[in-house]
Amino acid sequence: MRIVFMGSPEFAVPSLRAAAGSGEIVGVVTQPARPKGRGRKVALSPIAEECLQMGIEPMMPDSVRTSQFLEEFKRRRPEIGIVVAYGRILPPEMLAIPEFGCVNAHASLLPELRGAAPIQWVVARGGWETGVTLMQMDEGMDTGPILLQERTPVGKRETAVQLARRLSSMAAQILRKGIPALARGELIPVPQDGTLATYAPLLRREDGLIDWSMAAGEIDSRIRGFTPWPGTYSVFRGKRVLITTALPLEAHSISEPGKVLEAGAGGILTACGEGALRILSLVPEGKREMTASEFLSGHRLVPGDRFEK
Repeated sequence: MRIVFMGSPEFAVPSLRAAAGSGEIVGVVTQPARPKGRGRKVALSPIAEECLQMGIEPMMPDSVRTSQFLEEFKRRRPEIGIVVAYGRILPPEMLAIPEFGCVNAHASLLPELRGAAPIQWVVARGGWETGVTLMQMDEGMDTGPILLQERTPVGKRETAVQLARRLSSMAAQILRKGIPALARGELIPVPQDGTLATYAPLLRREDGLIDWSMAAGEIDSRIRGFTPWPGTYSVFRGKRVLITTALPLEAHSISEPGKVLEAGAGGILTACGEGALRILSLVPEGKREMTASEFLSGHRLVPGDRFEK
């Protein structure tokens, strides 16, 4: 199989390696280099970096919809396009070029969690199961027929970062299995049931703002799901505080949401709409990450202290 691979983040790197073992890579498409970090230094995508290690010159178009790029894509004569976390919707004329079309390894059990951030949202919403879907792409956003699915449970204390590592490996595995099977005509596309669709939209900074009227378990899920970005944050004495790790306590005395119930070496116990959240580590505005105990050494609590929405 002559393969054009399309992907950008670290998540897609194992899949690129798997694709290289499943056929001949005749092109790799990734996002252009962009400023990153505090210094805003221009950096290549992880896929572009991997290409250089593999001796492949990556294509980094600003748009895949220009006639110039479509001609270049066609010139590569791909038999299949493989897409893993590329970050852009492909135009129909591009999907029609490869003999076997374009397939996408998507990090959810479609039709659940269509969209840009399925790993973060499955954790943030307290999902207990997820997986990877190999899908035949069409013009919609993750709406094409399903070729293969692999399932996995979500760990009770698993973060989005930890889950992403596992799903990244699963995406590579499903490609190793699916691409040869597709070439042999062994995979039967199964249409998705759109009535069962849920969505995982691109994360926004405001998604991380804690609503203390939620149950403690729900807030904890969002903390684990939104690490490292956008993070989950609140306001304490007029300054933003990023909460990085916590433990939910479902059974606890009822109090005003956001109110600090007790604080000590074991953490800062804060009332929620249901139960309470024991904050274990946090990042005060303009400071480094610290334990709750370290935070308390510089912030003496007084009666009535609370985290604001």
